[in-house]
Amino acid sequence: MRMKFSRSSQRSQNRSGTITDSQKSSDRDHQGTATLKPAKSGYIHSGFALVLVAAASLAAASLITACETLTVDFVFVASSKAAGANQYGEINVFEINSESGRMRQIPTSPFPSAGRNPVAEAVSADNQNLFVVNQDDNTIVQFDIGSDGKLYPNNTLNTPGIYPLAIATSKTNVFVIDTYQPLPLCSTADPCSGSISVIPLVPPSGNCTTSVCLGTPANNTAINAQYWPLTLPSAPKDVIVPTAVNVLASGALVYVTAYDSSVTPSVGYVFGFVVGSGGALTAVPGPPFEPSENACGPTSSPVNLARPSGIASDGKSSYVYVTDTKNGNVWGLSVGSSGALTALGCPYAAGNQPSSIVVDPSYPYVYVANSEDGTVTAYSMSSGVLTSIGTYATGLQPVAIGIDPSTEHFLFTVNFLGNTVSDFELSTTSGTLLEAQYSPYPTNAQPVAVAAIPHNGTGGGIQPQ
Repeated sequence: MRMKFSRSSQRSQNRSGTITDSQKSSDRDHQGTATLKPAKSGYIHSGFALVLVAAASLAAASLITACETLTVDFVFVASSKAAGANQYGEINVFEINSESGRMRQIPTSPFPSAGRNPVAEAVSADNQNLFVVNQDDNTIVQFDIGSDGKLYPNNTLNTPGIYPLAIATSKTNVFVIDTYQPLPLCSTADPCSGSISVIPLVPPSGNCTTSVCLGTPANNTAINAQYWPLTLPSAPKDVIVPTAVNVLASGALVYVTAYDSSVTPSVGYVFGFVVGSGGALTAVPGPPFEPSENACGPTSSPVNLARPSGIASDGKSSYVYVTDTKNGNVWGLSVGSSGALTALGCPYAAGNQPSSIVVDPSYPYVYVANSEDGTVTAYSMSSGVLTSIGTYATGLQPVAIGIDPSTEHFLFTVNFLGNTVSDFELSTTSGTLLEAQYSPYPTNAQPVAVAAIPHNGTGGGIQPQ
């Protein structure tokens, strides 16, 4: 990682020693900074003028330093619509101001995604690498993240399956979900079930010079292939459609949400795997988990997970939460010692078409982005049980959500139809949200994914216990 600090903006003075209008506007964004007043015409002469100009320059330099140190995070927003050469997508890079929460793009943003139709992102545990999944190219592109937030493509790897759609990372592995297994007769016209693959992270070598590199995908010895198929033992010919992936903070277990598209109405599942040496996976004992409850209201009909859309887990690897976009709710699941899941009871109400979910790693709060409503539903969490706090408006069709990793004080959503990213100040004492200054902020067209790192790249803020 490039440790030399590169300034995100430059401020200048005009020849009379006054501050420019653009600097005044920028300085107002930072509390506690001084205002430099212009000298009266004819009042300053010769050497005395030079002294005051030098003093003004020093003050301006101090303002630059103060404002730059207020950057608490860099946020990476992937936009899927083709733009520029090679029809690549784009990665917008924002910096978050720690006082106002305002997000601003760094001067050289956006960056090409180095592939067509980027759909998912994740960062490495050391916060020095960004992994971008490009669906139409079947690739994962690894970017080196500079100390100023700039992106440098470093390594590209083809995913083992067809049409990758989701990614998650641990300290030692990258987990990628493909829409279809790499079978000769499998395509959108003749679909088959999806799969999960594991790519170990290895020390730098060859052309890869960053802190960690994408290694060779782990081998599934049962089928002698570099993927694990997502199939139902009770219905092996049914087409299972994966939707999301989550690895626990411990790195020991990984879960994949999916639904059976061969039955009507659709039925959702959570596939669990134990992560072994070199990334090899072993299915959690028993069939894939099918959340279902029989006593969830006045109706006697059971409530099932129908169409899972997002998945997240808490910082202590104790609970997993799954959004159901069809039924508009969130399932809370307890993680057993073997990795088996148990429903915490009836699902919790969300908005219409919840698309993604995030769990605060240090504070007891959970947040769900509702794509149809254009809202975020906030929950408090106690022993895994969720209680609604409130609902907050975002831009149009939020499809991805995240929390700043440095202070866990800001929350952001990526709004697909709005072509924006919304930013909120998160109360760590109550879990409520307050929209940040000038939010939402414009992105490239059709943003779909978000990831973030601390400004100093090392996670110097609050850490999960």
